[in-house]
Amino acid sequence: MATIKKISRLIDNDSCKNGSLSSRAQTIKPWTRRKKAHKVFAPSIQQQGKDITAAEQPKNIVHDDAFQHKKIPFRQKNRYHDPTKSSDAPHRAPQKSNNATSNPEDVRVSKLLAERGICSRREADEYIERGWVFVDGKPIILGARVTPNTEIVLSPEAKKQQKHRVTILLHKPIGYVSGQPEEGYRSAITLITPEHQLRVDNESFAFNAKHLRGLAPAGRLDIDSTGILVLTQDGRIARRLIGEDSMIEKEYLVRVEGTLDEAGLALLNHGLSLDGMPLKSAQVEWLNQDQLRFILREGKKRQIRRMCEAVGLTVIGLKRVRIGRVRLGKLPLGQWRYLQENEIF
Repeated sequence: MATIKKISRLIDNDSCKNGSLSSRAQTIKPWTRRKKAHKVFAPSIQQQGKDITAAEQPKNIVHDDAFQHKKIPFRQKNRYHDPTKSSDAPHRAPQKSNNATSNPEDVRVSKLLAERGICSRREADEYIERGWVFVDGKPIILGARVTPNTEIVLSPEAKKQQKHRVTILLHKPIGYVSGQPEEGYRSAITLITPEHQLRVDNESFAFNAKHLRGLAPAGRLDIDSTGILVLTQDGRIARRLIGEDSMIEKEYLVRVEGTLDEAGLALLNHGLSLDGMPLKSAQVEWLNQDQLRFILREGKKRQIRRMCEAVGLTVIGLKRVRIGRVRLGKLPLGQWRYLQENEIF
């Protein structure tokens, strides 16, 4: 409205002077007319019921039925159009593995790598996604299957990453849980700090915060038990210690109360079941009047305590002193150290 009033004043002033519009008024007024023209909508000819030729229609009037019948392309209707979901999108064939034929005896590459002890299945999937696993000189895709005797090669990048993964030995105190703690409990991994590290000669690693990434316990040790606990980033070690086919020995010193006869001792060595499943054979013997030595090749939840209860004994103290060929030794309570290169479970 301000613009129209200004134009009117210009017209009046100029008309008084020379009877014509000023150059500024001539510039603004046509624009104003065009802007108004775009706002004008009129019913169509058919709706008016009049016989008007196209030449007689004002050119600046847009009929509403022109908008109703105008075809708008799909992609203009939807700003976020996804061509992959459109009916006219090109068909993409599903990705197939390197093997053209399917053989019932074929095995997933990730499973085969884990069975051979090269890496864990989770690590194998990670290496495959990065293009670090090769069969017949070619990188394979995730989910590829091969025959059980196929030669599989890891890239230098995968081997380098494996070399930098650490394994930690912790002398866990009572009151700490091995895995993820519930509310009110402390996790053993909170002890993995520089202040609690036992430094040894010719150490393989210097402490780094990245050593805590992906660090997980390879086996459990009850909250009311103490002794050696293995925490590792290496899936190969985890599988060796707690895999279904693991035969690694774990040695415990167990202080008990109660009376145990020869038949009960024989049951501890072989013949007990837990949760409806028979236990693997164990080695159990007396060390002194109130202490037993247990050597197990499995690790069910609270297994030793439940075994003792089954023969009338009560456990009052439990300490794990060895896993495989690695001993707790002189590692102080609450401290940890790195597994050395010359140490093998």
